[in-house]
Amino acid sequence: MKNKRLDLSYTQMKWETVFRRILVIMSALMLLIVTGILITLIWQSRESIKSLGIGFLWGKVWDPVQNIYGAYPFLIGTLLTSFIALIISIPFSYAISIYLGEYNPKGWLSNLLKNSIELIAAVPSIIYGFWGLFVLVPIIRTFEAKIGVAPYGIGVLTSSLVLAVMIIPYAASLGITLIRMVPSPLKEGAYALGATRYEVIRSVIMPYTSSGLFAGVLLSLGRALGETMAVTMLIGNTSAVAGTLKDAIFGPGNTMASVIANEFTEADHSVYLSALIELGLVLFFVTVIINLIGKRIITKFTNN
Repeated sequence: MKNKRLDLSYTQMKWETVFRRILVIMSALMLLIVTGILITLIWQSRESIKSLGIGFLWGKVWDPVQNIYGAYPFLIGTLLTSFIALIISIPFSYAISIYLGEYNPKGWLSNLLKNSIELIAAVPSIIYGFWGLFVLVPIIRTFEAKIGVAPYGIGVLTSSLVLAVMIIPYAASLGITLIRMVPSPLKEGAYALGATRYEVIRSVIMPYTSSGLFAGVLLSLGRALGETMAVTMLIGNTSAVAGTLKDAIFGPGNTMASVIANEFTEADHSVYLSALIELGLVLFFVTVIINLIGKRIITKFTNN
């Protein structure tokens, strides 16, 4: 007699094996894609690597006419704009996460705010660039004139402010989900001991979700590092190295992504093109290093 239970168990095991193999194949495919991107960047920038050497990283002059290429101004511009944007965005991201995750998790207002945050993430970056040019630049120019800074309007600060608006939804959306997933018995136990809502958030919710919230910040930073169009429209696109911190923040600058976008079609000889591709390789490594550091921090927090 045919045993239906055994047949069912065999079918389940077969599909389990198929599903596991599909997951392994997809994981291996993603690894191959990343490896292929890295190999392509290295191969296409080999001429620049051979001609310029390691000095490319701290070279302060970028002059394609004289065949002089240095990545230092763009490396500093990329890190400066990204971290300023991150510092500006973190209070807003955490405030939105706490409000929609704990104070107002349900209702029409919560849904409206959550949909608005998702809409901010969906807006194309060039729209943010136009908004920054027509709205933010005049405000920044007036502010710079009042504090005695050259009123460029465009510059690192302006692009950082726009970047901050663009990356808020990434950390906020993840934070909302994590805070809503905090087990109710943990919060109810704290309330039973006489804790206020603020104390529950500070002593229960934030420690419980700390690694996930930091992962959201890391995701936002990765988004800021690679942003191109809005930054290109607002940063000023200069290769000069600022002499002071005030000039570096309020003055015009450039990032690795923006200089590639501006000059890639103008590269009229092989070393110039190879140097631009090497900038992409440097950006790739910067992103990987920052993510590895972030993962290390997350692991440390999780283990503790």
